[in-house]
Amino acid sequence: MYDEDDLSLLDAEEELESPLDKIEPLTASSEVPKPDPEVMLALLNSPQPQQRMLAARAFCDLEDARATPHLIRLLTDTCPLVRVSAAYGIGRNPSSEAVSPLITQLNQDWNGYVRKGVVWALGNCRDRRSLAPLADALRTDISAVRLWAASALAQMAEVSYEAIIGAIPPLIGALVNDPVAAVRSNSAWAIGQLCRELPSNVVYATAIDALIQAFAEDQDLGVREDAKASLLGVGDPRGLQLIETLEQEGWF
Repeated sequence: MYDEDDLSLLDAEEELESPLDKIEPLTASSEVPKPDPEVMLALLNSPQPQQRMLAARAFCDLEDARATPHLIRLLTDTCPLVRVSAAYGIGRNPSSEAVSPLITQLNQDWNGYVRKGVVWALGNCRDRRSLAPLADALRTDISAVRLWAASALAQMAEVSYEAIIGAIPPLIGALVNDPVAAVRSNSAWAIGQLCRELPSNVVYATAIDALIQAFAEDQDLGVREDAKASLLGVGDPRGLQLIETLEQEGWF
């Protein structure tokens, strides 16, 4: 979906971060009062990008449904910092009305930071419509977006059985094939979350097989540990037996 030029917008060592990660939170301590929602609502319409960004960020702390239409509008703001702030604001104020605009922005935004925020917001919206775009992002986007898409797909556990069934195959694909260890780890964690909601069927067994394979064969210790944690969390007998056997034999 994105060519090599898109990768230049993020440095290899920093692409898992967000611009907002480096900005002090608006409410840095419990002694600092939260922003006034009335003031922040007005600033969402400010002609100054800096003011729009700060207002959108404020709704990462504030929950106010009145902000949602404004945050949706700001998803297409000319300033990428406003767009990413709006995405995070929607993530804290999820709404079914935001799902379609978020999907549209995910498909067209050139900025990886924005797409990262959008996939997080889509996960928090917990909507069946998010499944396909999140799965596509997990397969095709840059690593920072893939990382969050894996985590966002875990939210399908709260949507429906059909959504869980649809989320497992792309997560297995990422667990087995993604070149970035952090993405594989998040995929292992997400698979564990989804398997807890599944009966013992073919999809469940395939997912457990993938976790077992990752635990036994992945070259990255962190991925193996996350696969092990998922198997322990699910409590699958085969997985538990394998963990015990490999540890007794001194593999780890």
